[in-house]
Amino acid sequence: MRNYLYNHTSEETAYVIKDYPWGFRMRNDRERVLEAVKENGFALRNASDEFQNDKEIVFEAVKQNGLALLYASDKLKNDNEIVLEAVKSDGFALECTSIELQNDKEVVLEAVREDGYALRYASENLRNDREIVLEAVKRHGYALEYASEELKNDREIVFEAVKRHGLAIEYASEKLRNDREFVSRNF
Repeated sequence: MRNYLYNHTSEETAYVIKDYPWGFRMRNDRERVLEAVKENGFALRNASDEFQNDKEIVFEAVKQNGLALLYASDKLKNDNEIVLEAVKSDGFALECTSIELQNDKEVVLEAVREDGYALRYASENLRNDREIVLEAVKRHGYALEYASEELKNDREIVFEAVKRHGLAIEYASEKLRNDREFVSRNF
């Protein structure tokens, strides 16, 4: 199936091949679309609207590449099972989902476990959740930038962020950055 619908580049960018006369027919052939998304989740981009709303096809697409969620129907972008699979594959898929699921603790926790920097797409409420923020900074210290002001003043969270990426200290609260005892004892 490779290269029938897409030519996959090293930058993980898929380009549609439109010159094939059978291309339109393929986008409406369920078995071919399913085969294509299993190999390259971005093939969902050229699937018909019907298949972008087909739970099995979208599940296979996001399983292969979480960011394929971008091409799913709005209904499936709000489906907990689909979104969990997407963020397990790529935490940044959290950006493509509904506001409701960006406020779902289970979904956001999976996203930051895959990539801590996905915290930037979490709801404001969950950016103030200590468990989520701690998990995020353990994966990517610079995720501290997206933590609530309250948690930027949490010694353990700041310590974990800076342990991961030393320059993340710039996102700590001014109070902690100016606390000589905290800085000299920990860094």
